[in-house]
Amino acid sequence: MVSTTSTLLVASAKPPGHVAIVMDGNGRWAQKRWLPRVAGHKQGVESLRGVVKACIERGVAVLSVFAFSSENWSRPADEVSGLMDLLVMALSREVPSLEKSGVRLHFPGDRSGLSARVVQGLESAERATAHNSALILNVCFNYGGRWDVVQAARRLAQQGVEITEESLSAATALSHVGDPDLLIRTGGELRISNFLLWQSAYTELVFTECLWPDFDDAELDRALGEFARRDRRFGRTAEQLAQAQPTAVDKRHA
Repeated sequence: MVSTTSTLLVASAKPPGHVAIVMDGNGRWAQKRWLPRVAGHKQGVESLRGVVKACIERGVAVLSVFAFSSENWSRPADEVSGLMDLLVMALSREVPSLEKSGVRLHFPGDRSGLSARVVQGLESAERATAHNSALILNVCFNYGGRWDVVQAARRLAQQGVEITEESLSAATALSHVGDPDLLIRTGGELRISNFLLWQSAYTELVFTECLWPDFDDAELDRALGEFARRDRRFGRTAEQLAQAQPTAVDKRHA
């Protein structure tokens, strides 16, 4: 159950505009039940469906999830193959309902190492939902924060553009959205594991022991409640923050 305090905080506070989630714990969830690891990933898709719905209901504008990192290729071959098959299946099954719900899909990440079938599925899903605006859902697939910074810098160098904070931000794979306000990691680990490194400079971090397949509305509200309690100063003192008008930094992270 959600605590009364968390419920009141979520109800009274402005929700974070951009929530990012490291969806960790699928494999451990399956192993605890003597199931193959891919069963945990399948249940994780169910959790994501519920969180997407909950974010729309709570007024979150952007949800970014870490679906497959550039380091995940080192996992057992059968698990990687199962994840690819699951992605294709999930796209065919979930995109129509996401489109009807007003969700716009983006798949930030390196597509050069993906099969033609997977790339075609990603591009088709993006086209089918391009007109939607209820929620932007970034499913970061074959993504890594260091990869993102490197590819952005390389692109600017090739274009002969000076590398500044603004130009680099505009060249990243998530340049179509503002930086995340809140990053949640499930599964009990206390790190962000190469996810949105550039974008998370001023992001509030919340870690939970809950394994991703068990993550539900109540867990989301606990994280939103924790976010509502945070004092986001962006390098200023509390007194300065109380007196100041919103700055460019605030707007970028709003």
